[in-house]
Amino acid sequence: MRSPILTIDSERLYRESAFGQRVLQEVEARSASLAEENRTIEEQLEKEEAALTEQRSEMEAEEFRALADAFDARVQAIRREREAKSGDIASELESNRDRFLTVALPILEAIMLESGAGIVLEQRSVFISANAFDITDTAIARINFALGDGTESAKD
Repeated sequence: MRSPILTIDSERLYRESAFGQRVLQEVEARSASLAEENRTIEEQLEKEEAALTEQRSEMEAEEFRALADAFDARVQAIRREREAKSGDIASELESNRDRFLTVALPILEAIMLESGAGIVLEQRSVFISANAFDITDTAIARINFALGDGTESAKD
């Protein structure tokens, strides 16, 4: 394949690579688990809030205010912890994408040189072209060979 212009679908490159599939499955599983934990915590907090509201009429205002403030502080702490866990998942996704690109870029450069191309464009940015070749499938195959799903060291 000789062409001065190559195209690639970078999202498909990541999503269909063995590495991307593994990472996306792990992130999806962690996100689903976090969402389930969040639902459980939310239900628990709703019950505690309802119980606190029921106790309100039996308490002095100051006593109730102290309990309500403590409850609110706990809710805020839980919210921060949940946001941190969500942020950890996003950070993991980003760091894995960076790891992927570290392996992918030299492979893409090699494909570009082999084909005599001077440029690789994002496929979605090309409206029409008579002489551009899509290298996404070739790149996926080579990245899979070099990186696999990322759970073991790259092949020599």
